[in-house]
Amino acid sequence: MFDFFNDITFANKELLWLLLGIPVIATWYVLRNKSFNAELKVSSIKGFEGIGRSLKIYLRHSLIVLRIFSIALLIVVLARPQSRSSWKDVKTEGIDIVMALDISGSMLAKDFKPNRLEAAKEVAVDFIDSRPNDRIGLVIFSGESFTQCPLTTDHAVIKNLFSGIQTGMVKDGTAIGNGLATGVSRVKDSNAKSKVVILLTDGVNNQGSVAPLTAAEIAKAFNVRVYTIGVGTIGKALAPVAMYPDGSYQYGYVDVNIDEKTLGEIADMTGGKYFRATDNDKLKNVYKEIDRLEKTIFEEKNFTNKAEHFLPFAISAALLLLIEFLLRNTLFKSVS
Repeated sequence: MFDFFNDITFANKELLWLLLGIPVIATWYVLRNKSFNAELKVSSIKGFEGIGRSLKIYLRHSLIVLRIFSIALLIVVLARPQSRSSWKDVKTEGIDIVMALDISGSMLAKDFKPNRLEAAKEVAVDFIDSRPNDRIGLVIFSGESFTQCPLTTDHAVIKNLFSGIQTGMVKDGTAIGNGLATGVSRVKDSNAKSKVVILLTDGVNNQGSVAPLTAAEIAKAFNVRVYTIGVGTIGKALAPVAMYPDGSYQYGYVDVNIDEKTLGEIADMTGGKYFRATDNDKLKNVYKEIDRLEKTIFEEKNFTNKAEHFLPFAISAALLLLIEFLLRNTLFKSVS
């Protein structure tokens, strides 16, 4: 009930100022009633002892109460009480994004914590969580490339696949061109207005059958925007230099060599942007920047419906006036 009154508005709310006249009417009635009282002087009131006022005398004031309430209700009717209901028609148009992740052995370098690969996986999962309306796919590459997950809106699936990614899943090396070409192939036939590949690597292309700039030309032909990310500190990093028979690695400090020129050209050619991340925090900021640049499209329409609610107030006012009329001309005819 109270929620209903919270939703009520008035089309002619300025007329509600007329309600200030109600106290004036009540005051006028009280003063008028006093002026009608007559005095009668008698030598003794013994003859009137035991005689009280009848209930009818007190109830005669109900007439003005009925009149006041009916006037108040009529003022509310003139103010036109209304309720307003509204709703939104929201159309969401997500972006199709393929994440191409380098899983070569050098991604185990410890200039990121705990290493480049784990840091990249963690930040990528956070990025996926921030894009609930987008279809996202995953491509992994080192010396070869393959699709780990096609475009999907089931983000729980792709995040679960991220947890299982590790080096050695395909032969070692860095096939940047193959990784990008595979990513483009997964998104090129999409009907989304925005198609994106995010390619992350820490090296120089040294494997694969597709040159990186050739893959970039393919991406441009299919209107796929490519954001490239180079991960690795400036200078030297503690990275695997040999593998022991038990599968563990021997680490040593090696030069960090990222083909930033090619990665920048790929981004420029496709309308994307190249980023360099030298630690965990900078990598997080890179994905935040991409998230800011690639905003999901929302189309929102608002609808409003108004309903008039004066009828209950009008009926109530009419009933009160009818009751007053009947009482005034029957029960209180002689005293009103």
